[in-house]
Amino acid sequence: MVKSEKYNLRKWWFNRRIKYNVGLLISGFVSFNLYWFLGELLIFPYDDTFEVTLFTMSFQFVGYFFFILIANVFYFLGYFVDVFFNKNNSEEFRTNLFNSGFIFSLFIPFIIPILIVVRYFVEYY
Repeated sequence: MVKSEKYNLRKWWFNRRIKYNVGLLISGFVSFNLYWFLGELLIFPYDDTFEVTLFTMSFQFVGYFFFILIANVFYFLGYFVDVFFNKNNSEEFRTNLFNSGFIFSLFIPFIIPILIVVRYFVEYY
């Protein structure tokens, strides 16, 4: 790969990082509110120890911050996958790689609200 192609490739990935991180922030915000809502609706009536306090919110904020850091490491790896496996420099390959990683990363925070629903059906339904 020519040096200018690598520069353009880095620039392509760099230009999408903001979209990626904004998506992660929105996904985290929505999934936390869904967790809170589902927990209050499904778990709290049966288990009054379920609560969302300033302490639990700050703990989850710190945990989510580390998730975003790890997700950005994997985002950085997307560039290397593109360099090593996209031999034809295909824009379609690059776009599909970004989109699949983006969608997967946006889904991960929703595992916790899904577990709230699972807990409800396993323990209380």
